[in-house]
Amino acid sequence: MNLIKKILFFCFAGCVSILFAQTSKIDTEGNELLKKIDRNLTPVSFESYRKLINIEPDGKKKEFVLYTAKKGNDKMVTTFLSPKTEVGRSTLRLGDNMWLYIPNVGKPVRITSMQSVTGGIFNNSDIMRLDYSEEYDCVKLDKSSEEYVMTLKAKTGNVAYDKLLFKVDVKNSVPTQIECYTASDMLIKTLYFKEIKTMSEGIKRPAVIETDSPLHEGYRSVMVYSKMKIREFPDEVFTMQYMPKIPDLRN
Repeated sequence: MNLIKKILFFCFAGCVSILFAQTSKIDTEGNELLKKIDRNLTPVSFESYRKLINIEPDGKKKEFVLYTAKKGNDKMVTTFLSPKTEVGRSTLRLGDNMWLYIPNVGKPVRITSMQSVTGGIFNNSDIMRLDYSEEYDCVKLDKSSEEYVMTLKAKTGNVAYDKLLFKVDVKNSVPTQIECYTASDMLIKTLYFKEIKTMSEGIKRPAVIETDSPLHEGYRSVMVYSKMKIREFPDEVFTMQYMPKIPDLRN
């Protein structure tokens, strides 16, 4: 009986070792490309203006204009500039943690990555996107065509999507399409990156991101960047105490 237990133990240990090796495999070249993509999409610290448009199956639209500031790899704030009913509403992201501030309501409240402050297909993780390389590792890089395909795996379980399938414009090192999956390999949404433009100071990136989802048939959301430029911010900007003053950053 002891011999059988030992055999079973070593078989189990071997299986675990093989599984660990498979799940921990990282494509080094793919990870370097992912970091390059991050820098082409956004500088390390910047400010930008975006319009978010939610489109319903009957063609009805709801639009939001946001100002965004980001510092480093883990700090971001946004504030709504329109519509009038949303002005002053602001968000803060520090790593995996997010908060929403609503004027005259009280202290900021915690929100999650899968919620949406605009109510569309873009969730909070999409709207307050940090560097992909901070949250994901490339586990496969397919260079068999002019458009590379990268498979990204989440580093932790705290992110919105467990797996991303990147299609990459090799010439410009930016994504053209990203498919977002759950841990059970269910497709949640697809992001389409379009209209590469020079924003400012050499920032050249897709100006339009569109998304649809098999979970919301007939609905679409569009994110349009109008401005983006490098700018440094003090750390105090990225605190809950500062959230009421985020609109003043534009001055």
